[in-house]
Amino acid sequence: MNEQFPLPELSTDKDFAGESFAPIYTTTVTVSGGEAAHGRASGKARSDDGVLDIDLRMPAELGGDGRGTNPEQLLAAGFAACFHGALSVVARQEALDPAAISIETTVAFGRDPEDGGYLLQVDLVVKWPGIDPEIAAPLLEQADALCPYARMASRGTPTTITLDSHGRR
Repeated sequence: MNEQFPLPELSTDKDFAGESFAPIYTTTVTVSGGEAAHGRASGKARSDDGVLDIDLRMPAELGGDGRGTNPEQLLAAGFAACFHGALSVVARQEALDPAAISIETTVAFGRDPEDGGYLLQVDLVVKWPGIDPEIAAPLLEQADALCPYARMASRGTPTTITLDSHGRR
């Protein structure tokens, strides 16, 4: 049995003229440190609704056991899903079937040559069998402009860091 999934009703139009950010959806994920007291090495990530509840582990390439999900995998999954959704929307607007589209996202964790710190690099490969590259190119540009992950990567994202020294574990 194939259950029909509802498509999102989000607009692709630039139809918001507010003076500040207007959240449509908000989620919270809490990461704790686990046995090593290090969220990346032995942590637990849990969403406020409990749907996401996973163990975090360092990949073997970074000295871990590789037996759990790592932050780069989570970022790659989120980026790929978001870009896929944006591309599907713009493809449908052009009466194209997005069923064959898949997004392969690679996230590389490495060193920044400018300051020696850590940096991420993201590469997306859009797999769309049979599409004419001249037809796809403007759709990829539209999806890039629509996808919040792509916008985050190109523009940066406003981030606040606040200490709650009274928080419970």
